[in-house]
Amino acid sequence: MDDIQSYIDLLKTGKTILYPTDTIWGLGCDATNEDACQKIFTLKNRSVESSFIVLVDSFQMVERYIPEFHEVCYELGDCADTPLTIIYPHARNLAPSVLAKDGSVGIRITKDPLCIKLIRGLKKPLISTSANLSGKPHPQTFAEISDQIKKGVDGIIEQRLTERMTTPSQIIKVDTDGTVKIIRA
Repeated sequence: MDDIQSYIDLLKTGKTILYPTDTIWGLGCDATNEDACQKIFTLKNRSVESSFIVLVDSFQMVERYIPEFHEVCYELGDCADTPLTIIYPHARNLAPSVLAKDGSVGIRITKDPLCIKLIRGLKKPLISTSANLSGKPHPQTFAEISDQIKKGVDGIIEQRLTERMTTPSQIIKVDTDGTVKIIRA
């Protein structure tokens, strides 16, 4: 499949994809579809205690899933010169397994053109979790992705196959009072 629309159609029907993100190779699905999210947990052999990072295309989309957050998030997002995931409190309208035990969720506003096309075509947030089996290092190239992962997804976006992707996003947590905590620098 070379046509991005065919991957969007897969996502709309609860399927999973392997795709290059703005940081590393990722596994993705519709972040509002619990069954699709469970497929990724199973594929990665990941504990359901762990939550996922979600990609969106704008703060407007963040506002659909986070009813209230501190305005410092806008400033942090606007100033970030590298991919930044913000953990927001009190998420809603996402698959339950996407959320942490406290109801928070990590969201990154992507600037990657491919990811933006997928999100806008889906009209929903996209799961972005590293394309590795739980406990294994994240792959830096497509060739390093395990066959188990490649065979376990419904579609593989074969772009940037030789590109080295080594840097996960920075992660910070912002409470409703504006308190900022660095999780991963």
